[in-house]
Amino acid sequence: MVDTTDEWITTRTGIKERRILKGDNQGSSVMAIQAVKNLLAETQTDPRDIDLLICATITPDMPTPATGNLIAHAVGATNAFSYDLNAACSGFLYALVTGAQFIETGRCRKVLIVGVDKMSSMANYEDRTTCILFGDGAGAVLLTPDQSGRGLVDSMLQSDGAGEAHLHQKAGGSRKPATHATIDAKEHYLYQNGRAVFKVAVSKMAEAVEAIMHRNKLSAQDITYLVPHQANQRILSAVAQRVGIGMEQVMMNIDQFGNTTAATIPLCLWQYAPQLKPGDRLILTAFGGGFTWGAAYVVW
Repeated sequence: MVDTTDEWITTRTGIKERRILKGDNQGSSVMAIQAVKNLLAETQTDPRDIDLLICATITPDMPTPATGNLIAHAVGATNAFSYDLNAACSGFLYALVTGAQFIETGRCRKVLIVGVDKMSSMANYEDRTTCILFGDGAGAVLLTPDQSGRGLVDSMLQSDGAGEAHLHQKAGGSRKPATHATIDAKEHYLYQNGRAVFKVAVSKMAEAVEAIMHRNKLSAQDITYLVPHQANQRILSAVAQRVGIGMEQVMMNIDQFGNTTAATIPLCLWQYAPQLKPGDRLILTAFGGGFTWGAAYVVW
């Protein structure tokens, strides 16, 4: 499709496979609904007991209604209020922290956090610098109150709108609605200045992880796993090196799924869950367009 090879892709990104959702009327909600149904079954949770569902996505099924509403309806979460949250690749992290706030205030007792993106819907398959990176996927977690000290212990979230120039989708929003001209100019695809994003992503994720470790008096040896957004293997390696964490302590599945944006962190948690033990210390971190970034300390 583009001028590239398996070796070129693998050596620069670590990606060997990606999943693509195909077919008519197949939006992000299709994947998210299945992820949530799997989670409800695994945790033996009645969907009517869910108080809130937050869907982190930059590829909603449509501008309105919110994809979160579609998911809640499809899974039978009839007593939940739901909405979408857009923080690009940091979306799951932002949604996780937001959902935890509702529990901490006592407003909710059971909160579903979903990270989902159908990146194939905004990837330009004539641009080898971006189309090789992105895949489609969804992951979900359930938040409930806990008094034992486990769960989400600490977090920090940050953003800087100056990053717009380096990572954006130019057309399709209210500033530049869709026209024949915008479509012909291919302005509905994701644009990324890879070098600029790489540099800032490594710096900001490392700074966020170090801040969380310092604030909670954690050394690299105290961390069971670093759970980074699966952007690019080189970025993950650079962040781990900066914070002094060995690659054996880094959750990685970018080789199987590529960059699924808001879905990468929950997909990692899902894959690694069988080998995690209560009390394991995890630091989640992400960086996304906007720019958005942050980190969270979670005790499993």
